[in-house]
Amino acid sequence: MNILLAVNGTLMRGLTLNGNLVSAGAGFVREAQTAPIYRLWSINDNYPAMIRVMSGGVSIAVEVWELPAAGLATILMQEPPGLCIGKVLLSDGEETLGVLGEPIACEGMREITQFGGWRAYVAERSRSRS
Repeated sequence: MNILLAVNGTLMRGLTLNGNLVSAGAGFVREAQTAPIYRLWSINDNYPAMIRVMSGGVSIAVEVWELPAAGLATILMQEPPGLCIGKVLLSDGEETLGVLGEPIACEGMREITQFGGWRAYVAERSRSRS
């Protein structure tokens, strides 16, 4: 049985942990947006943490991947501290499993919601350094 997983950070194509998805047998399905009910933080500029909120949320850019159910535990165990798997609502109304942040991991971290996604934040950070 295969499952869908929405990812919003370093598991995305071409980024540092994407190999974890590929080695777990995952295949890219599509780019998507979440419903506008999430906020995003940069955890020490290493990876993002996305949290569902009651108000003030925006749509966050994600990628949807399909992987064998057995690969999900492998992915979760390889994720950085403060990340977990939960249900994510996409802008088209589909609900899927996805990578979310634990609220405590975001305490004292930089909120990057205004960028709408990890790739946009990383691109802006690179431009600022140039």
